[in-house]
Amino acid sequence: MRRNDDIGIHERGNRMKLKKVFFDLDGTLTDSMPGITKGVRYALKHYGIQVDDLNVLKPFVGPPLSDSFKEYYNFSEKDAEDAIYVFREYYDVEGWKDNAPFAGVEEMLKSLKDAGLELYVATSKPEVTAKRVLEYFHLTNYFKFIGGASLDEKRVNKDDVIRYVLEENGIGEEEKNSVIMVGDRKHDVEGAKKTGLSVVGVLYGYGSREELQDAGADYLCETPREVAELLRSLAFADGNSLN
Repeated sequence: MRRNDDIGIHERGNRMKLKKVFFDLDGTLTDSMPGITKGVRYALKHYGIQVDDLNVLKPFVGPPLSDSFKEYYNFSEKDAEDAIYVFREYYDVEGWKDNAPFAGVEEMLKSLKDAGLELYVATSKPEVTAKRVLEYFHLTNYFKFIGGASLDEKRVNKDDVIRYVLEENGIGEEEKNSVIMVGDRKHDVEGAKKTGLSVVGVLYGYGSREELQDAGADYLCETPREVAELLRSLAFADGNSLN
């Protein structure tokens, strides 16, 4: 594998024989910040909170919304749950389309699928919305399975979503060293680690290099092209497990 100063990849651990790739959605496949932050602003306004600069709401992109309402605006559990319903009044009608795949993402997916890798989505976005977004951008056919949060919020944390995708596809413990997670926030890294998966952190999304490194990402990539190069190299590497 090329050194990280050649193509922006930071590696921790040994190589693995890769067969399956789990992708986060927001900040990894699509630039969903405009629609999500406008939806959060709409919800906050309902509670008398005015936010003019949408960049202030950037941390809401990626993690479960209830966690972010509680962390950044000290919402109670009930208010956070209610705020999600207000958010959806806007997002489910307008916000989900205020979104676009990052440059190079479709080429990355095509390259990986052509290499024989199985691709999955594991997102904290509601599953029904994730499917709608991927269909809208004609990306659905790249994925074997699209898994997301349940609308009742009982399955929303990243580790719960990853377990759901693993279980729904019959991927057992003995196969986990052939699976890797790709995401842009610490929640993706932490969720993958809790479920025994290795992780690629992407730096073109919403998380910083420091955030991803501190969370324990095994690799960091600057662009979708670098993600494709890394994953293809792991797919054709000698099968030494990272775990």
